Amino acid sequence: MTDRPLPAEAVGATGAASGGEPADRSTAGRPAADGPTADRSTADRSTADRSTASRPAADGPTAEVWAALGGPAALLERVSFHGPEAVLPSGLPVRRLARATVAACSLAAAELAALRTGGPVPAVRVDQGAVATSFISERHLTIDGRTPVGFAPHSGFWRTADGWVRTHANYPHHRTRLLAALGLAADAGPEQLAEVLGRLPSEQIQERAYEAGALAVAVAPVRAAVHPLVEHLETGRASGAGAPAARPLGEAPVDRPAAGVRVLDLTRVIAGPVATRTLALLGADVLRVDSPRLPEAEDAHADTGFGKRSTLLDLAEPDGRAAFEELLATADVLVTAYRPGALDAHGLAPDALFARRPDLIVARICAWGWTGPWAGRRGFDSLVQAGVGIAAHEAAPDGRPGALPAQALDHGTGYLVAAGVLRALTEQRTGRPGGRHLRFSFAGTASWLMHRIERETPEAASAEPYDPARWLVETDSPYGRLRHALPPIGYAGAPADWSRPPGRWGTDAPVWL
Repeated sequence: MTDRPLPAEAVGATGAASGGEPADRSTAGRPAADGPTADRSTADRSTADRSTASRPAADGPTAEVWAALGGPAALLERVSFHGPEAVLPSGLPVRRLARATVAACSLAAAELAALRTGGPVPAVRVDQGAVATSFISERHLTIDGRTPVGFAPHSGFWRTADGWVRTHANYPHHRTRLLAALGLAADAGPEQLAEVLGRLPSEQIQERAYEAGALAVAVAPVRAAVHPLVEHLETGRASGAGAPAARPLGEAPVDRPAAGVRVLDLTRVIAGPVATRTLALLGADVLRVDSPRLPEAEDAHADTGFGKRSTLLDLAEPDGRAAFEELLATADVLVTAYRPGALDAHGLAPDALFARRPDLIVARICAWGWTGPWAGRRGFDSLVQAGVGIAAHEAAPDGRPGALPAQALDHGTGYLVAAGVLRALTEQRTGRPGGRHLRFSFAGTASWLMHRIERETPEAASAEPYDPARWLVETDSPYGRLRHALPPIGYAGAPADWSRPPGRWGTDAPVWL
């Protein structure tokens, strides 16, 4: 396929303000054409004005996401929502965050589909029930009827001498480090952990855990700090006419707009795997790469491994590094979600990547934001909720910290990343060649949720009941019979499900299809 601009009809017939909300299309104060003496063109304009004025304004959070991703504002008029509104109940506007991130990702997929089919941008229609179900996909998952364990016994909120902390010890090595940092034996149970934590100040626990490479965060009041939703960084390489061209992509069907795109997935747990799971849904060849020294929870991979393949490479060994470099040489996208700096020693710092591959799309995820004293710290969704004030905001009447109804920072960030990648693929092939360096963080998603999404009261007329069973299906897999959530991506012609179930973690060859 020759790179080409989007078709004229793809961006709509009406103009819009650049970024944010569409331009005001109100017809108030305009003279109406009346009676048989009005000329035809005036009557046509009046009809068009009435049609345009009847369109609802763009959803605010969706418009903000789309503008942050650099998307054409005119496309927002193609987005609509339907389905139950009484989902993801919270003191914060979680439903609006969830549907906006999925809508932006759906619109980015539709935009790329228009480029690769040569047709108009398909209409985007997002089902809020599907969104809510997918945002807690890990809770809906069953494997041969078994429900995987969510949080391990040593993970959760704990009383301290002066407040509360949140720990994360789902991985065995994190549990071992946490217990060691507190002077406990490796086989100490939750009761012993609670006793020790109850005698210590929250921040002392937090810092001792940090020094030991463990994970514990003091529950903090609502923070005023605001982090960006997405950062677009310079790659240090030529852009525009002098930039290297991206690898050509052929035409693709509307339900596989990312067909032929090669994605290296260096992510774990939820956010990154949700992003790459979404790219796989849309046709990308996604290869997850893990170290054989860092085992993954098989249940987690059973939830987020749909559509992908998974291989093991030790980048500290010459053979593993050589195999990875061979993959990188023809990759289109690299998604990482390790602690900032953790991969630099393996030649995966952004500058080193763009020196070798100036046309690469690099999307990176971190926990605490990319600047500030906590930028280099480990973190998970639940810990960031505690550290930025979400847990305090959602506290129970007795003062016990609370949590969002979903790991919304994980899932929301995941759809943001997928949207950013899809938009970058489109931009590279519509007059803006060159590499892309995109940065996302849980702290950025959290500050957007807490400070920039307007709260709303659902209308009584929209009280459609929510039953997640409508968006759950069963699929056979190498792990057994899976009950899982369907993908929420919604545009005309979008895929209804993944093309393949998750395979066994780490069992695929390190090659592109």
